Amino acid sequence: MLTVDYRILDVRYGHRVLDIGCGAGRHSFEALTRGARVVPSDLDDVALKDVAQMGAAMIAEDQAPLGATIDPARADATKLPFGDASFERIIASEVMEHIPEDEKALAEFERVLKPGGILAVTVPRRWPEQVCWLLSDDYHSAAGGHVRIYDRRELESKLERADLYPFHHHFAHALHTPYWWLKCAVGVDRDLPVTRAYHSFLVWDIMKKPMLVRKAEAALDPVMGKSMVVYARKPR
Repeated sequence: MLTVDYRILDVRYGHRVLDIGCGAGRHSFEALTRGARVVPSDLDDVALKDVAQMGAAMIAEDQAPLGATIDPARADATKLPFGDASFERIIASEVMEHIPEDEKALAEFERVLKPGGILAVTVPRRWPEQVCWLLSDDYHSAAGGHVRIYDRRELESKLERADLYPFHHHFAHALHTPYWWLKCAVGVDRDLPVTRAYHSFLVWDIMKKPMLVRKAEAALDPVMGKSMVVYARKPR
């Protein structure tokens, strides 16, 4: 399940791509299939090990073009261990809302991005996120949870202050919005039949991609998409 639209991010063969806060690696693997030299980064060593193993298996099974590589790195978004102008593309998906010093992180993204390079940032959309916060304190107050709610103008202003200039935005994952409202309403840590059923539906949708459901979500995304995606370019 991708949040970033790769037609807009325009990852090309040979690009060096940094996936910040890669998690399970969904965006890294998509970049790998396009022939990129991918650097998934995270602070979770177990996740990085799993991503490395999956990426290596994809390469071994010819699911990535010749020359594509995956090289995970443990990295703090506010202190990236990479040289200036190291990457053509950067992805920061559902990361910024966890970082207290978000502008420090954006300055690092700008530093390691090549001139003319593109950054894709995804964060929870403001109004669905506000509902989650109203329904549950545990949703956002747990260690490592969300520290802020962005609106688009705020995020774009912070990008511009970092010399990264937004040129496109969209919303994604509308069907996930009611799921998180439901989780927050009943308790984010409670495993109830109703939440299990909704989760099973989401997994089925991700695996099967039924056309009717895909079209329904595409129609709902502008109204209630769970994630906001902003694309910004570093000037040449």
